[in-house]
Amino acid sequence: MRATHEHEWEAAPGLPEALPAGEKILWQGCPNWAALAVHAFHVRKVSFYFALMMAWQIVSLHADGVDPLETCFYLMRSLTLSITAVCMLCMAAWWSARTTLYTLTNKRLIMRVGIVLSLTFNLPLRRIRAADVHRLPRDHADIALQLPNDDRIGWFHLWPHQRAWHVRHPQPTLRCIPQGERVSELLLHTWRQLHQPHLEAAPSPSTSPTWQGQTA
Repeated sequence: MRATHEHEWEAAPGLPEALPAGEKILWQGCPNWAALAVHAFHVRKVSFYFALMMAWQIVSLHADGVDPLETCFYLMRSLTLSITAVCMLCMAAWWSARTTLYTLTNKRLIMRVGIVLSLTFNLPLRRIRAADVHRLPRDHADIALQLPNDDRIGWFHLWPHQRAWHVRHPQPTLRCIPQGERVSELLLHTWRQLHQPHLEAAPSPSTSPTWQGQTA
């Protein structure tokens, strides 16, 4: 992926500075915007809500004896507003995916996120206590990272790249990653090489979707 204009200051795409000697990039990726729209921006639920409200509007207008032509006018106005709202959510998801870049090295995980204000989070693999893999359709996945309690990142700084409902101790999350199973397996294998280098190759996430490590 080539750095866009607003990220020209990066030493390399997704990296605020050049990697030190001995550190190398193992994987880079970004969210799939369509999956992000559904699972992070809840476009499907919002669309269902608008459809339900329009159905209620039809019943209400019919019960009030409103003229069919006037009913059509009201429905067209509601439909236009609903489509506009859904399109805005899709646009936000697209921009969020476009400005996000996750980078996994043999030492850390780097998250460059933010639409208006770009932020970069460096997460040393030695500080990651555990990770939960949530599989999504079409081989996408969310990978939530559990950090020590004293390594706290603001919930709003991470959004939408955080695990839902974990506000007190936010968990940075790789959202809607394509080929999520392969990425989670690579992350687990890299983590184990740092924490437990004597272990064999990591087990497949298909048999262990949640892995837990020791506190560094």
